[in-house]
Amino acid sequence: MSQKYEILYIIRPDMNEDAKKELVERFDSILTDNGTTVAESKDWAKRRFAYEIDDYREGVYHLIQAEATDAEGINEFDRLARINNDILRHMITKVED
Repeated sequence: MSQKYEILYIIRPDMNEDAKKELVERFDSILTDNGTTVAESKDWAKRRFAYEIDDYREGVYHLIQAEATDAEGINEFDRLARINNDILRHMITKVED
């Protein structure tokens, strides 16, 4: 049985468009290479933060809706997002039907 996930992550606002696109593609492929199906991957909005994160006052929110039979891709995404300096914060949520 597959489980649905919503992944929201915040990208540094000072990245150029090509670098940001490359980052999004890389993290989408981390999911798909590990057996997770990406239903949707889109920029949500550029928002101002309530408080500074790593000296940034705003960031680009990116939303992924995915489905997985096991958590391997989700866990790999989580691990790599933690150590990536271009991703300021990320949150992975299981979606209940």
